[in-house]
Amino acid sequence: MADQRSVDVGGIRLSYRTSGPPDAPPLVLLHALGEDAADWDAVLPALARSHRTYAVDLRGHGRSDWPSAYSLELMQADVLGFLDALGLARVDLIGHSMGGVVSYLLAQDHPHRIHRLVLEDAPLPRPREPSTPTRPDGALTFDWTMVLAVRSQLDRPDPRWLPRLARITAETLVIAGGPASHVPQDGIAELARRIPDGRMTTIPAGHLIHRAAPEEFTEAVSAFLADV
Repeated sequence: MADQRSVDVGGIRLSYRTSGPPDAPPLVLLHALGEDAADWDAVLPALARSHRTYAVDLRGHGRSDWPSAYSLELMQADVLGFLDALGLARVDLIGHSMGGVVSYLLAQDHPHRIHRLVLEDAPLPRPREPSTPTRPDGALTFDWTMVLAVRSQLDRPDPRWLPRLARITAETLVIAGGPASHVPQDGIAELARRIPDGRMTTIPAGHLIHRAAPEEFTEAVSAFLADV
């Protein structure tokens, strides 16, 4: 059973769920755009057997604060502040989609803080054709202003992000969703090639790999995190 907690990071309240043995190696999980910590529920019990897990609601999502300022860089800074606030010097890190982008930005700029990195169907930081998203009807569990800000960055990423993938020192597992995913799979393959200690595996379950194929996902991730 995961404990629901929150912590103040630079004036932003971040909500998170934690589970697993307190003395186990720390594992942080970052969700996709429009999701929250609950999105990991299908895989957390398996991952928490060997790790102390921390599933974070990024700013503008779930129970975390919804401020007026949004960017992938601010989310990266939030996660770094989260590690500092909880005294987590070095962690394993899993990021899905947008959370994967936040994860590799953190691993680029603070390589000593990331031991092992898992990027689940995360896009390569290269320009893509912009599209205008349509706001869903009804109440949302995320800030629509955040969606517009982040989508703009994903469409036109900072050109410095691509070459900086070479600065990542963490052993990295890139998990691709296969042909059913909307994320270009050639870009995911390039992502794995550009990270010095990167490797790629494909679980052909589409973009929502950990939700559509939780057993295959946890098997691949657990084997990678346990590999010495």
